[in-house]
Amino acid sequence: ELLRVMRTIDDRIVHELNTTIPTASFVGKIDASQTCKELYQSLMDAHTSRERIIKNCIAQTSSVVKTLREEREKAQDDVALLKQLRKEQTKLKLMQSELNVEEVVNDRSWKVLS
Repeated sequence: ELLRVMRTIDDRIVHELNTTIPTASFVGKIDASQTCKELYQSLMDAHTSRERIIKNCIAQTSSVVKTLREEREKAQDDVALLKQLRKEQTKLKLMQSELNVEEVVNDRSWKVLS
């Protein structure tokens, strides 16, 4: 949910560009160069923060998986522990796949901005 909210700028990049670049009647009233620089910086900040958050989640989940694996080696008969380990491994795979999604979203935004 947080990633969806944080990707709003990427989802609305075309709208942002349309409102950033002035039409012929507003050319003298708006500094398009400065506005584009601000949009570029906002996009950079959004991409950096999302990547940092995703990698932080991956690190935390990896740590939990590692701990559960160690516990699992000690108690191989514990079915509840196995279920929890599988759940955390699934979460880890989803977080890792979010990095791929992030790359696609970022590429699309930079192509539109260019």
